[in-house]
Amino acid sequence: MEQIAKPPLDTIESITFFKRDELTTDLICCEINANGQTHLYHEEWEGWEDLIADLEGIDGFRRDWFSKVSQPPFSASRFLAFESRAE
Repeated sequence: MEQIAKPPLDTIESITFFKRDELTTDLICCEINANGQTHLYHEEWEGWEDLIADLEGIDGFRRDWFSKVSQPPFSASRFLAFESRAE
């Protein structure tokens, strides 16, 4: 499996987490908007842990995202974990 290509952190406009119902389990997903493009990642891809560690270093990133997204089971539970502030 190929390593996830990540956008540069300083180009990220927003980060949203959500779940996909995979019948017997939920798949945690992350949608990153950067440079006018949307990048989609999920927890089963190689590099997921590194991606999350990088995102947690962004000032203003909500580190409580997992508890907000993981419950209730089999529900989309969209959560905006970061949104850049235009200056």
